[in-house]
Amino acid sequence: MFGSTVARPKGAGLGTGPFALFHTAWHHRSLIFRLARREIDARYRGSVLGIVWAVLNPILMLAVYTFVFSVVFRARWGTPSGAAGESNTEFALLLFSGLILFNVLGECLNRAPGLLLENISYIKKVVFPLEILPLVSLAVALFNAGIGFLILLVFHLAVAGLPPLTALLLPLVLAPLCLTTLGLSWFFAAAGVFLRDLRQVVGVAVTVLMFLSPIFYPMTAIPERFRAILHLNPMTAILEQSKDLLFWGRIPSPVDWGLATLGAWVVAWLGYLWFMKTRRGFADVV
Repeated sequence: MFGSTVARPKGAGLGTGPFALFHTAWHHRSLIFRLARREIDARYRGSVLGIVWAVLNPILMLAVYTFVFSVVFRARWGTPSGAAGESNTEFALLLFSGLILFNVLGECLNRAPGLLLENISYIKKVVFPLEILPLVSLAVALFNAGIGFLILLVFHLAVAGLPPLTALLLPLVLAPLCLTTLGLSWFFAAAGVFLRDLRQVVGVAVTVLMFLSPIFYPMTAIPERFRAILHLNPMTAILEQSKDLLFWGRIPSPVDWGLATLGAWVVAWLGYLWFMKTRRGFADVV
C-alpha cells in the first residue's frame, strides 16, 4: 500500500466543496499539530540558543527597520487626528505590528512553491494527505507570529502602557489573513510542482508586496490617485484594521470586515480546489 500513488488516505473523501478546507483542517488537526511541532523543533535543533532565536530574530529586524525608516529616512506615522508622530518608539510599535502580520503571509508564500518538492517522500512512497502541508506551514508561521505579538505586548507595556481593549479582537483580523494565506499557499504549492521557476518569482513578488503594503508608512502618505490601487492589495485592509484595534481603539466596520473575510474564504476555497484537482499529477512530475 505504501508504494501506491493511487490509494487515498483516510479522510480523503472530504470533498472539494466550499467547506471542505475546514473539514480537512479539523479532520487532520492532530497530524497538523504534530508536524508543525516537529518542524519548529527541527528549525532550532542543534543551535546554541535554540528557540531563543525565534525571539532574537524579530527584535533584531525591528531594530534595523526602525533605524532605517525612522532615523535615516525620518519616516513618521500619522495619528488618527492627523498629527505627525514624533516618537521613534511609537513608530517602532506600528512598524513591528505590521511586520508580524505580513510575515505570516510572506513566510508561507515563500515556502509554498517548494513545499511539495521538499516532501517528495510523501508524494511517492507514503499515503499522505498532501493538502495539509500548507496548513502545517501556516501553523508554524502563526507560532512565530505569536512570539512576535508577545514581544510587541512587552514593548507596548514598557513605552505606552496597556493597549486598548479592542486589541482582544485581533483574531478577527487574523481570520481573513489566514484564509488568504492558505488559498495562495495551496495554489502556489501545486503550481510549484510543475513550474520550478515559480519559487524565484514568488520571492520577488513577496518583497514587492511588502513595500506596497502600509507597513512602513500610513495610507495617508500615499497620493490620492494611487490609494485605490494599493487597496487592491489584500494586506492593506488587514494591516489598517489591525492598527485600529491594537493602537487606536477603533473597531473595524463589520461590513468591511465581512466582505474581506468572504473574499478571503473564496480565495482559500479556490486555492484548495486547484490543489485537489492537480494533485493526481504530482507523482508523475516529481
